[in-house]
Amino acid sequence: MGCCDVQGLKPLDLAMQEMLDNIDAVTETLTLDLAEALDYILAEDISSPMNVPPFDNSAMDGYAVRITDLNQSMTLPLAGKAFAGQPFDGEWPLGTCIRIMTGAPVPTGCEAVIMQERTQVDGDLITFESLPPMHDNIRNAAEDIAIGQAVLTKGRRLTPRDIPMLATIGIDKVTVYRRLKVAVFSTGDELKSLGQPLGNGEIYDSNRYSINAMLSRLNLDIIDFGIVPDNEDLLRETFIKADAVADAVITSGGVSVGEADYTKILLEELGEIGFWKLAIKPGKPFAFGTLPNSKFFGLPGNPVSATVTFHQLVVPALAKMTNQVYTPTPRFNAIAATKLKKAPGRMDFQRAIYSVNAQGQLEVVSTGSQGSGVFSSLSHSNCYAIIEQDRGNVEIGETVTIEPFNEILN
Repeated sequence: MGCCDVQGLKPLDLAMQEMLDNIDAVTETLTLDLAEALDYILAEDISSPMNVPPFDNSAMDGYAVRITDLNQSMTLPLAGKAFAGQPFDGEWPLGTCIRIMTGAPVPTGCEAVIMQERTQVDGDLITFESLPPMHDNIRNAAEDIAIGQAVLTKGRRLTPRDIPMLATIGIDKVTVYRRLKVAVFSTGDELKSLGQPLGNGEIYDSNRYSINAMLSRLNLDIIDFGIVPDNEDLLRETFIKADAVADAVITSGGVSVGEADYTKILLEELGEIGFWKLAIKPGKPFAFGTLPNSKFFGLPGNPVSATVTFHQLVVPALAKMTNQVYTPTPRFNAIAATKLKKAPGRMDFQRAIYSVNAQGQLEVVSTGSQGSGVFSSLSHSNCYAIIEQDRGNVEIGETVTIEPFNEILN
Protein backbone atom coordinates (compact mmCIF):
# COMPACT_ATOMS: atom_id res chain seq x y z
CA MET A 1 0.00 0.00 0.00
CA GLY A 2 1.40 3.40 -0.95
CA CYS A 3 0.66 6.91 0.22
CA CYS A 4 -1.85 7.38 -2.59
CA ASP A 5 -4.00 4.67 -1.00
CA VAL A 6 -4.54 6.47 2.30
CA GLN A 7 -6.58 9.46 1.21
CA GLY A 8 -8.97 10.52 3.93
CA LEU A 9 -6.83 9.11 6.74
CA LYS A 10 -5.98 11.70 9.38
CA PRO A 11 -2.36 11.73 10.63
CA LEU A 12 -2.06 10.82 14.31
CA ASP A 13 -0.66 14.15 15.49
CA LEU A 14 -3.45 16.11 13.82
CA ALA A 15 -6.09 13.75 15.19
CA MET A 16 -4.66 14.08 18.68
CA GLN A 17 -4.67 17.87 18.55
CA GLU A 18 -8.17 18.03 17.12
CA MET A 19 -9.45 15.63 19.76
CA LEU A 20 -7.85 17.47 22.67
CA ASP A 21 -9.11 20.81 21.38
CA ASN A 22 -12.65 19.44 21.53
CA ILE A 23 -12.46 18.04 25.05
CA ASP A 24 -13.43 19.88 28.22
CA ALA A 25 -12.31 18.85 31.67
CA VAL A 26 -14.67 18.10 34.53
CA THR A 27 -15.15 21.04 36.89
CA GLU A 28 -16.86 19.41 39.87
CA THR A 29 -14.66 19.04 42.93
CA LEU A 30 -14.92 17.34 46.30
CA THR A 31 -12.99 17.55 49.53
CA LEU A 32 -11.52 14.28 50.77
CA ASP A 33 -9.64 13.13 53.82
CA LEU A 34 -6.01 12.67 52.87
CA ALA A 35 -6.21 8.91 53.42
CA GLU A 36 -8.93 8.66 50.75
CA ALA A 37 -7.28 10.88 48.13
CA LEU A 38 -4.81 8.47 46.51
CA ASP A 39 -4.90 8.68 42.69
CA TYR A 40 -7.33 11.60 42.63
CA ILE A 41 -6.41 14.71 40.62
CA LEU A 42 -5.57 17.72 42.75
CA ALA A 43 -7.89 20.70 42.16
CA GLU A 44 -5.75 23.24 44.00
CA ASP A 45 -2.19 24.33 44.45
CA ILE A 46 -0.83 23.39 47.86
CA SER A 47 1.76 25.45 49.73
CA SER A 48 3.26 24.43 53.02
CA PRO A 49 1.78 26.00 56.18
CA MET A 50 4.90 25.08 58.15
CA ASN A 51 8.62 24.44 58.05
CA VAL A 52 9.84 20.88 57.60
CA PRO A 53 11.53 20.06 59.83
CA PRO A 54 9.91 22.59 62.17
CA PHE A 55 13.05 22.86 64.33
CA ASP A 56 16.76 22.08 64.19
CA ASN A 57 17.15 18.42 65.08
CA SER A 58 19.68 15.64 65.31
CA ALA A 59 20.36 13.44 62.30
CA MET A 60 22.07 10.81 64.48
CA ASP A 61 21.99 9.05 67.80
CA GLY A 62 24.93 10.64 69.59
CA TYR A 63 25.95 13.68 71.62
CA ALA A 64 25.19 17.36 71.22
CA VAL A 65 28.32 19.45 71.74
CA ARG A 66 29.72 22.95 71.53
CA ILE A 67 32.93 22.87 69.55
CA THR A 68 34.34 25.57 71.79
CA ASP A 69 34.01 23.13 74.72
CA LEU A 70 35.84 20.41 72.78
CA ASN A 71 38.67 22.83 72.10
CA GLN A 72 39.22 22.83 75.86
CA SER A 73 38.84 19.08 76.42
CA MET A 74 37.90 16.07 74.31
CA THR A 75 36.27 14.48 77.38
CA LEU A 76 33.04 16.09 78.58
CA PRO A 77 30.64 15.16 81.37
CA LEU A 78 27.03 14.40 80.47
CA ALA A 79 24.56 17.17 81.38
CA GLY A 80 21.30 15.56 80.27
CA LYS A 81 19.40 13.77 77.51
CA ALA A 82 17.20 14.76 74.56
CA PHE A 83 14.76 12.39 72.86
CA ALA A 84 12.38 12.81 69.92
CA GLY A 85 9.31 14.38 71.45
CA GLN A 86 11.16 14.99 74.74
CA PRO A 87 13.67 17.80 74.21
CA PHE A 88 16.33 18.87 76.69
CA ASP A 89 14.80 21.90 78.43
CA GLY A 90 17.20 22.56 81.28
CA GLU A 91 20.18 24.87 81.45
CA TRP A 92 23.14 23.53 79.49
CA PRO A 93 26.30 24.22 81.48
CA LEU A 94 29.49 25.09 79.63
CA GLY A 95 32.01 22.28 79.27
CA THR A 96 29.37 19.51 79.09
CA CYS A 97 27.57 17.48 76.42
CA ILE A 98 24.02 16.19 76.01
CA ARG A 99 22.99 12.70 74.98
CA ILE A 100 20.68 13.12 71.96
CA MET A 101 18.63 10.79 69.80
CA THR A 102 17.72 11.01 66.11
CA GLY A 103 14.96 13.54 65.52
CA ALA A 104 15.29 15.24 68.90
CA PRO A 105 15.51 19.07 68.90
CA VAL A 106 19.09 20.17 69.37
CA PRO A 107 19.58 22.29 72.49
CA THR A 108 20.25 26.00 72.13
CA GLY A 109 23.93 26.59 71.46
CA CYS A 110 24.58 23.16 69.93
CA GLU A 111 27.18 23.41 67.17
CA ALA A 112 27.39 19.74 66.16
CA VAL A 113 26.16 16.25 66.96
CA ILE A 114 28.81 13.54 67.22
CA MET A 115 27.56 10.04 66.45
CA GLN A 116 27.83 7.61 69.34
CA GLU A 117 30.10 5.26 67.38
CA ARG A 118 32.87 7.88 67.58
CA THR A 119 32.92 8.12 71.34
CA GLN A 120 34.04 6.21 74.41
CA VAL A 121 31.72 6.18 77.40
CA ASP A 122 32.89 5.89 81.00
CA GLY A 123 29.88 6.43 83.21
CA ASP A 124 28.88 10.07 82.72
CA LEU A 125 32.15 10.97 81.02
CA ILE A 126 32.15 10.96 77.23
CA THR A 127 35.43 11.00 75.30
CA PHE A 128 35.26 12.07 71.64
CA GLU A 129 37.65 10.78 68.99
CA SER A 130 37.95 13.98 66.96
CA LEU A 131 36.61 17.48 66.44
CA PRO A 132 33.52 17.52 64.20
CA PRO A 133 32.82 20.05 61.46
CA MET A 134 30.56 22.93 62.43
CA HIS A 135 26.84 21.94 62.19
CA ASP A 136 27.74 18.28 61.61
CA ASN A 137 24.72 15.92 61.81
CA ILE A 138 22.26 18.74 62.43
CA ARG A 139 19.14 18.97 60.27
CA ASN A 140 18.13 22.61 60.07
CA ALA A 141 14.59 23.90 60.36
CA ALA A 142 13.00 24.30 56.88
CA GLU A 143 15.83 22.28 55.36
CA ASP A 144 13.25 20.19 53.48
CA ILE A 145 10.28 22.55 53.05
CA ALA A 146 9.84 26.19 54.07
CA ILE A 147 6.63 27.93 55.10
CA GLY A 148 4.82 29.12 51.99
CA GLN A 149 6.83 26.92 49.65
CA ALA A 150 4.87 25.37 46.75
CA VAL A 151 4.53 21.65 47.41
CA LEU A 152 2.10 20.27 44.81
CA THR A 153 0.33 21.92 41.90
CA LYS A 154 -3.18 21.67 40.54
CA GLY A 155 -3.60 18.83 38.05
CA ARG A 156 -1.26 16.39 39.78
CA ARG A 157 -2.45 12.85 40.35
CA LEU A 158 -1.80 12.12 44.00
CA THR A 159 0.68 9.26 44.29
CA PRO A 160 1.90 7.14 47.21
CA ARG A 161 4.84 9.58 47.33
CA ASP A 162 2.57 12.61 47.69
CA ILE A 163 0.29 11.39 50.46
CA PRO A 164 2.98 11.14 53.18
CA MET A 165 4.50 14.46 52.11
CA LEU A 166 1.16 16.19 52.61
CA ALA A 167 0.82 14.46 55.98
CA THR A 168 4.26 15.79 56.90
CA ILE A 169 3.04 19.38 56.51
CA GLY A 170 -0.18 18.67 58.41
CA ILE A 171 -2.60 18.63 55.46
CA ASP A 172 -5.53 16.44 56.47
CA LYS A 173 -7.96 17.27 53.65
CA VAL A 174 -7.49 18.02 49.96
CA THR A 175 -9.73 19.39 47.22
CA VAL A 176 -9.75 17.11 44.18
CA TYR A 177 -11.71 16.68 41.00
CA ARG A 178 -14.42 14.06 41.01
CA ARG A 179 -13.68 10.80 39.26
CA LEU A 180 -14.60 10.53 35.62
CA LYS A 181 -17.44 8.17 34.72
CA VAL A 182 -16.61 6.00 31.72
CA ALA A 183 -19.09 3.67 29.99
CA VAL A 184 -17.69 0.69 28.09
CA PHE A 185 -19.27 -1.89 25.79
CA SER A 186 -18.28 -4.21 22.99
CA THR A 187 -20.29 -4.70 19.82
CA GLY A 188 -20.65 -7.71 17.58
CA ASP A 189 -22.82 -10.77 17.02
CA GLU A 190 -19.70 -12.93 17.05
CA LEU A 191 -18.74 -12.06 20.63
CA LYS A 192 -19.32 -14.32 23.61
CA SER A 193 -18.72 -13.70 27.30
CA LEU A 194 -16.14 -15.78 29.10
CA GLY A 195 -17.55 -19.01 30.48
CA GLN A 196 -19.96 -19.51 27.60
CA PRO A 197 -19.34 -22.16 24.94
CA LEU A 198 -18.34 -20.88 21.52
CA GLY A 199 -20.56 -21.59 18.56
CA ASN A 200 -19.52 -21.68 14.93
CA GLY A 201 -17.82 -18.40 13.98
CA GLU A 202 -17.89 -17.02 17.52
CA ILE A 203 -15.00 -15.62 19.59
CA TYR A 204 -14.56 -14.48 23.17
CA ASP A 205 -14.80 -10.79 23.94
CA SER A 206 -11.30 -9.80 25.05
CA ASN A 207 -11.46 -6.09 24.25
CA ARG A 208 -13.53 -5.12 27.29
CA TYR A 209 -11.01 -6.90 29.51
CA SER A 210 -8.19 -4.95 27.90
CA ILE A 211 -10.02 -1.62 28.08
CA ASN A 212 -11.24 -2.11 31.64
CA ALA A 213 -7.79 -3.20 32.80
CA MET A 214 -6.20 -0.06 31.36
CA LEU A 215 -9.01 2.13 32.72
CA SER A 216 -8.39 0.68 36.17
CA ARG A 217 -4.93 2.27 36.10
CA LEU A 218 -6.56 5.70 35.76
CA ASN A 219 -8.76 5.76 38.89
CA LEU A 220 -12.04 6.13 37.02
CA ASP A 221 -15.56 4.89 37.63
CA ILE A 222 -16.17 2.19 35.02
CA ILE A 223 -19.71 1.41 33.90
CA ASP A 224 -19.63 -1.85 31.95
CA PHE A 225 -22.56 -2.39 29.57
CA GLY A 226 -21.21 -5.74 28.40
CA ILE A 227 -21.67 -7.05 24.88
CA VAL A 228 -24.22 -5.49 22.54
CA PRO A 229 -25.12 -7.46 19.38
CA ASP A 230 -25.15 -5.93 15.92
CA ASN A 231 -28.71 -4.72 16.24
CA GLU A 232 -29.34 -1.08 15.42
CA ASP A 233 -32.17 -0.62 17.92
CA LEU A 234 -30.28 -2.30 20.78
CA LEU A 235 -27.16 -0.28 19.99
CA ARG A 236 -29.14 2.96 19.91
CA GLU A 237 -30.70 2.13 23.27
CA THR A 238 -27.29 1.33 24.76
CA PHE A 239 -25.74 4.52 23.39
CA ILE A 240 -28.52 6.61 24.92
CA LYS A 241 -28.21 4.88 28.31
CA ALA A 242 -24.43 5.13 28.33
CA ASP A 243 -24.44 8.79 27.35
CA ALA A 244 -26.90 9.58 30.14
CA VAL A 245 -24.65 8.24 32.92
CA ALA A 246 -21.09 8.79 31.68
CA ASP A 247 -18.62 11.51 30.79
CA ALA A 248 -17.01 9.28 28.18
CA VAL A 249 -18.35 6.35 26.16
CA ILE A 250 -15.87 3.81 24.81
CA THR A 251 -16.88 1.07 22.40
CA SER A 252 -14.94 -1.53 20.46
CA GLY A 253 -16.03 -2.80 17.08
CA GLY A 254 -18.59 -1.47 14.66
CA VAL A 255 -16.55 1.46 13.34
CA SER A 256 -15.47 -0.12 10.06
CA VAL A 257 -17.43 -0.14 6.82
CA GLY A 258 -19.19 -3.49 7.06
CA GLU A 259 -22.94 -3.84 6.56
CA ALA A 260 -23.45 -4.55 10.28
CA ASP A 261 -21.21 -1.73 11.53
CA TYR A 262 -23.79 0.64 13.03
CA THR A 263 -21.63 2.64 15.42
CA LYS A 264 -20.73 5.35 12.93
CA ILE A 265 -24.34 5.60 11.74
CA LEU A 266 -25.65 6.02 15.30
CA LEU A 267 -22.97 8.53 16.20
CA GLU A 268 -24.06 10.68 13.24
CA GLU A 269 -27.68 10.31 14.37
CA LEU A 270 -27.24 10.95 18.08
CA GLY A 271 -24.25 13.24 18.14
CA GLU A 272 -21.43 14.45 15.96
CA ILE A 273 -18.38 12.75 14.45
CA GLY A 274 -15.11 14.57 15.02
CA PHE A 275 -13.05 12.26 12.84
CA TRP A 276 -13.06 8.69 11.63
CA LYS A 277 -10.15 6.76 10.11
CA LEU A 278 -6.56 7.46 11.10
CA ALA A 279 -3.27 7.03 9.31
CA ILE A 280 -1.97 4.60 11.93
CA LYS A 281 -1.42 0.87 12.04
CA PRO A 282 -2.92 -0.94 13.79
CA GLY A 283 -6.06 1.08 14.44
CA LYS A 284 -7.15 2.81 11.23
CA PRO A 285 -10.92 2.63 12.00
CA PHE A 286 -10.79 4.75 15.17
CA ALA A 287 -13.64 7.21 15.70
CA PHE A 288 -13.93 10.25 17.94
CA GLY A 289 -17.07 12.26 18.44
CA THR A 290 -19.49 14.04 20.73
CA LEU A 291 -22.74 12.71 22.18
CA PRO A 292 -25.26 14.97 23.96
CA ASN A 293 -23.66 14.49 27.38
CA SER A 294 -20.35 12.74 26.75
CA LYS A 295 -17.38 12.24 24.49
CA PHE A 296 -17.25 9.14 22.33
CA PHE A 297 -14.24 6.99 21.52
CA GLY A 298 -14.88 4.21 19.03
CA LEU A 299 -12.09 1.63 19.06
CA PRO A 300 -11.56 -0.92 16.29
CA GLY A 301 -12.73 -4.47 16.90
CA ASN A 302 -9.38 -6.20 16.36
CA PRO A 303 -7.80 -6.76 19.81
CA VAL A 304 -4.37 -5.22 19.15
CA SER A 305 -5.93 -2.27 17.35
CA ALA A 306 -8.28 -1.62 20.26
CA THR A 307 -5.46 -1.72 22.80
CA VAL A 308 -3.04 0.43 20.81
CA THR A 309 -5.57 3.13 19.96
CA PHE A 310 -6.81 3.24 23.55
CA HIS A 311 -3.24 3.57 24.82
CA GLN A 312 -2.12 6.17 22.29
CA LEU A 313 -5.30 8.26 21.91
CA VAL A 314 -7.82 7.65 24.66
CA VAL A 315 -5.43 7.80 27.61
CA PRO A 316 -4.27 11.39 26.89
CA ALA A 317 -7.87 12.38 26.16
CA LEU A 318 -9.10 11.01 29.50
CA ALA A 319 -6.19 12.70 31.24
CA LYS A 320 -7.38 16.07 29.93
CA MET A 321 -10.97 15.27 30.91
CA THR A 322 -9.82 14.58 34.47
CA ASN A 323 -7.69 17.78 34.60
CA GLN A 324 -4.52 15.72 34.94
CA VAL A 325 -1.24 17.17 33.77
CA TYR A 326 -0.35 14.54 31.20
CA THR A 327 3.25 13.56 30.54
CA PRO A 328 3.78 11.50 27.39
CA THR A 329 5.85 8.35 27.74
CA PRO A 330 9.49 9.08 26.80
CA ARG A 331 10.68 7.72 23.49
CA PHE A 332 14.20 6.66 22.60
CA ASN A 333 16.28 5.73 19.59
CA ALA A 334 17.27 2.08 19.28
CA ILE A 335 19.10 -0.04 16.75
CA ALA A 336 16.95 -2.54 14.87
CA ALA A 337 18.35 -6.03 15.48
CA THR A 338 15.72 -7.59 13.19
CA LYS A 339 14.12 -6.32 10.02
CA LEU A 340 10.84 -4.48 10.61
CA LYS A 341 8.53 -4.78 7.63
CA LYS A 342 6.39 -1.78 6.76
CA ALA A 343 4.78 -0.08 3.76
CA PRO A 344 4.67 3.75 3.60
CA GLY A 345 1.34 5.42 4.30
CA ARG A 346 0.54 4.99 8.00
CA MET A 347 2.44 5.46 11.24
CA ASP A 348 3.10 1.96 12.52
CA PHE A 349 3.14 0.88 16.16
CA GLN A 350 4.89 -2.46 15.90
CA ARG A 351 5.15 -4.67 18.96
CA ALA A 352 8.75 -5.30 19.94
CA ILE A 353 11.23 -6.11 22.68
CA TYR A 354 14.00 -3.70 23.58
CA SER A 355 17.16 -4.47 25.54
CA VAL A 356 20.70 -3.18 26.06
CA ASN A 357 23.33 -4.99 24.00
CA ALA A 358 26.93 -5.80 24.93
CA GLN A 359 28.05 -2.39 23.65
CA GLY A 360 25.62 -0.61 25.97
CA GLN A 361 23.30 0.40 23.11
CA LEU A 362 19.53 0.09 23.01
CA GLU A 363 18.45 -2.45 20.46
CA VAL A 364 15.03 -3.70 19.47
CA VAL A 365 13.67 -6.90 17.92
CA SER A 366 10.23 -7.67 16.54
CA THR A 367 7.91 -10.05 18.39
CA GLY A 368 6.96 -11.61 15.08
CA SER A 369 3.65 -11.38 13.28
CA GLN A 370 2.21 -7.87 13.52
CA GLY A 371 -1.36 -8.69 12.55
CA SER A 372 -3.99 -6.62 14.39
CA GLY A 373 -5.62 -9.82 15.63
CA VAL A 374 -2.38 -11.38 16.95
CA PHE A 375 -2.56 -10.34 20.59
CA SER A 376 0.39 -12.53 21.56
CA SER A 377 2.60 -9.99 19.75
CA LEU A 378 1.52 -7.44 22.36
CA SER A 379 1.58 -9.79 25.33
CA HIS A 380 5.19 -10.79 24.63
CA SER A 381 6.49 -7.26 23.96
CA ASN A 382 7.79 -4.50 26.20
CA CYS A 383 7.68 -1.57 23.79
CA TYR A 384 6.40 -0.16 20.55
CA ALA A 385 8.75 0.25 17.64
CA ILE A 386 7.24 3.38 16.10
CA ILE A 387 7.89 3.72 12.38
CA GLU A 388 7.13 7.05 10.73
CA GLN A 389 4.15 7.41 8.37
CA ASP A 390 6.18 7.84 5.18
CA ARG A 391 8.91 5.33 6.05
CA GLY A 392 9.15 1.87 4.58
CA ASN A 393 11.00 -1.21 5.84
CA VAL A 394 13.53 -0.79 8.64
CA GLU A 395 16.63 -2.82 7.93
CA ILE A 396 18.91 -4.42 10.53
CA GLY A 397 21.27 -1.80 11.93
CA GLU A 398 19.01 1.16 11.19
CA THR A 399 17.76 3.45 13.93
CA VAL A 400 14.13 3.30 14.98
CA THR A 401 12.09 5.08 17.66
CA ILE A 402 10.86 2.98 20.57
CA GLU A 403 8.37 3.72 23.31
CA PRO A 404 8.73 1.46 26.37
CA PHE A 405 5.40 0.45 27.87
CA ASN A 406 4.35 2.57 30.83
CA GLU A 407 2.19 1.71 33.82
CA ILE A 408 -0.95 1.57 31.66
CA LEU A 409 0.24 -1.63 29.98
CA ASN A 410 2.64 -2.97 32.63
